[in-house]
Amino acid sequence: MSSNLNQPATLVGDREIAATRVFDAPRELVFKVWTDPNHIGQWWGPKGFVTTTFAMDVKPGGVWRFVMHGPDGRDYENKITYVEVVEPEKLVYKHGGDKEVEPVNFQVTTTFERFEGTKTKLTMRMVFPSAAARDHVVKTYGAVEGLTQTLQRLDEKLAKAGTADEEFVITRVVDAPRDLVWKAWTERDRFVQWFGPKGFTMTTANMNFRPGGILHYAMKGPDGKLMWGKFTYREIIPQQRIVWINAFSDEKGGLGRHPYMPDWPQQMLTTTTFAEHHGKTTITVRWSLIDATDAERKVFNENRQGMTVGWTGTFEQLDEYLAKAR
Repeated sequence: MSSNLNQPATLVGDREIAATRVFDAPRELVFKVWTDPNHIGQWWGPKGFVTTTFAMDVKPGGVWRFVMHGPDGRDYENKITYVEVVEPEKLVYKHGGDKEVEPVNFQVTTTFERFEGTKTKLTMRMVFPSAAARDHVVKTYGAVEGLTQTLQRLDEKLAKAGTADEEFVITRVVDAPRDLVWKAWTERDRFVQWFGPKGFTMTTANMNFRPGGILHYAMKGPDGKLMWGKFTYREIIPQQRIVWINAFSDEKGGLGRHPYMPDWPQQMLTTTTFAEHHGKTTITVRWSLIDATDAERKVFNENRQGMTVGWTGTFEQLDEYLAKAR
C-alpha cells in the first residue's frame, strides 16, 4: 500500500503517539478484523509477536484481555477496557489498569473513515497521562516503531482477506489447566477419546509424538465409513505449541484424499498454541495451505464455515473429555 498518508507512527505534542494509514479495504472489514478475536491475533503486535486472546467483549465497559508473546519468549499481559464503540466508525478504549498487566496506562481513539471509495483511512491516537509516561513506553517498549509495524501487519492481513492465502483460525477457551490440555493432545490414550468432529470416533491411532514423528489414525463417521488421516510433526514446544503437516491418508500411511471432497487440500500446515490464564486454557488452531492446486485453494476458501463447524464439534468433544478427566 503506497500513500503519502502512510507515515510511520510519530510523537505528537508531549503526551501523544499518533499514526494514520490508508488500507485498500472497506472500513467494515477493517473494523471487523480489529474487533474479532479470530482475526486480531493474526496481526496485532510488532513483527515476531503472537497474540493470544483470553476474553474480548467489544462494547462500552467490555474488556479485552490478551497476552502478547514476544520473539524473545517473554509474555506481556494486557488489558483493554472499551469506552466507546461506534461500529464501523470509532473505537475508544483505555489500556492498563490492573496490577497483573503491564504497567502502562493510556487512552486510545481509533477512527475508521471511508476514503476514495472502498478504501479506509485509519487514524490512531494514544494519549498518555504525562510526558514521562509516554517517554517511558517509547523507551522501554519501542512503542513508536511497534505501532508502525503493527499497522503494517494489519495491511498484510487485509491484503489476504477473502482469499485462499488467508489462514483459517479458530480459538477455544477450555475450563482446564494447560498441563491437562497438553496431555490430551499429546498422549495417545487420551487423544483417541475426543479428537474428531462431532459424531466421529477414532478406531485406530499410532502416535510417535516427536519432531519428525507421525500420528496415523482412522476415524469412523456417522455413516460407518472410515477416514484415514496423518499428522507429521514439525515442531513441538512443550506446553506451548505443536506444528504439524495435516493430511488425509490411507490404511498404509500414504497420502490420501478427502472421501467426500476430492479437491480438498491434500496437505495443510497446522499450528496449535496453548496459553493458560486463571486456570483456563486458550487453544488456537491455524490452518494454511501447502503447495495447493488452484482447485484445492478454491475449495479451501469456500469451506471456511465447514471448517468452523468441524473444529467446533471437535472442541465440544474435548470439553466433554476434560470434564471427565478432571
